[in-house]
Amino acid sequence: MRALEARLGRLHARQRLGIERDHEAQVFGQGLNFFHPENLAASPLLVRAALTAVGLYRRGLANAEKVVLRENSLVSAKLPHAFDGFAILHLSDLHADMCPKAMARVRTLVDDISCDLCVLTGDYRGATHGPYEATLAAMAELREAIRAPILAVLGNHDTILMAPRLEQMGMRVLLNERETIVRAGARIHVAGIDDAHYFRVDNIEKAGEGIPNGEFSILLSHTPEIYRQAAHAGFDALLAGHTHGGQICLPGGVALTLDSVLPRAFGAGAWRYHDMQGYTSVGAGSSVLPVRFNCPPEITLHRLRTA
Repeated sequence: MRALEARLGRLHARQRLGIERDHEAQVFGQGLNFFHPENLAASPLLVRAALTAVGLYRRGLANAEKVVLRENSLVSAKLPHAFDGFAILHLSDLHADMCPKAMARVRTLVDDISCDLCVLTGDYRGATHGPYEATLAAMAELREAIRAPILAVLGNHDTILMAPRLEQMGMRVLLNERETIVRAGARIHVAGIDDAHYFRVDNIEKAGEGIPNGEFSILLSHTPEIYRQAAHAGFDALLAGHTHGGQICLPGGVALTLDSVLPRAFGAGAWRYHDMQGYTSVGAGSSVLPVRFNCPPEITLHRLRTA
């Protein structure tokens, strides 16, 4: 608690931790949507029993281990020429303690990637509450493979108590804060908000405070559900995760549920809202159970391009 108070200030730390402890295991009524199956203790047993009964569990597990690398371009006339080609590695929804083979695959992919910045958009823990030492151990192993500065935000599976430990690993956890990146005298801004989906402790106004009008800015959020607020706050790009792209999808990638309040077109991959570009990662890990169907797990390499 002392480390958290030193990081956030006594009032902020007590308030954030209190909200978390009041709601972390709540199944109904908290957050942007009403029902939270990831908080239901019986969910893994029920889903596994159903998949085993139809002979699909092993296939789903094998699918969850096959993490792929995707690439995306973010093009903007506001981007300084000094940042043309700037590469951002985007990792989301690792659920690092759930599927060792998926995490091993992520480390192998990351080890071969050259990038200028790595961003993590939340959900490092498999469960939504309880122990997190195994999560931190897995994150420490992954950190060793990333050869770039890291900016991160927390998700609805993450306790605020993890933040000081993640920062000790050399990550900067943005809790409604921003960082300015300078290259050849030019600059861009990367802001990050605390969880907006479940704990609802996000503050876009605070995160974006001080970004000069007309300068290129990116917002990191665990969930893309705040797309309207982000666009109207003037951000040029929003990088998010949370949806898992559905995780269990029908053929063609049609998600059974996105566990989010947003247009389905914003549930996976690249999209646009007004003047803001967005990208929703389907995530490298899995929630509830380490299974996937018709929705391969991913890490993403974004390249900034000057229009």
